[in-house]
Amino acid sequence: MNKSELVASIAKKSGLSQAQSADALNAFISTVGEALQAGDSIALVGFGTFAVKERAARTGRNPQTGEEMQIPASKVPNFKAGKGLKDAVNPAPKKAPAKGKKK
Repeated sequence: MNKSELVASIAKKSGLSQAQSADALNAFISTVGEALQAGDSIALVGFGTFAVKERAARTGRNPQTGEEMQIPASKVPNFKAGKGLKDAVNPAPKKAPAKGKKK
């Protein structure tokens, strides 16, 4: 699903127009970006958590020449899925019916 398909789905499920849905999605994306830039995390219970992780400086290799090079430390955005989202992707298997009780 791409962004325009997501906007159409939001519009259909929320009753908003596609323009309103696009504005809401853009506002969400912008807000998440601004919060992560400020060093905050965003936790949406049942969905997941957006956060920033620190990546340490390290030595890497140029794949073309094999020459070693220093890769500087950086911050990277991270998303950790919540239980509700994990359960939606991996629904629990249905339990087999219980057998008769032993006497």
